[in-house]
Amino acid sequence: MSRLVKSESELIAMARAELKVHADCPDGMTISIVRDGGSWEFRADADQATSDRPGYPECVAMLVQIGDHLSKQYDVRG
Repeated sequence: MSRLVKSESELIAMARAELKVHADCPDGMTISIVRDGGSWEFRADADQATSDRPGYPECVAMLVQIGDHLSKQYDVRG
């Protein structure tokens, strides 16, 4: 069974929506997609002040879980 195809911006928007529901993430976190062959995963980045804020590590962990779930359902449009 083939997976549905979404653009990077669509997948990142889906991840941000999930994060709003499940975590209290600090402003300033950047989400990108890293591809590796036929698979992909989310990557979080932030400046030092943002990454030092309470809740940031939990948001990154939640982002990994969300990415694992979405990557099983969707491919990234080339």
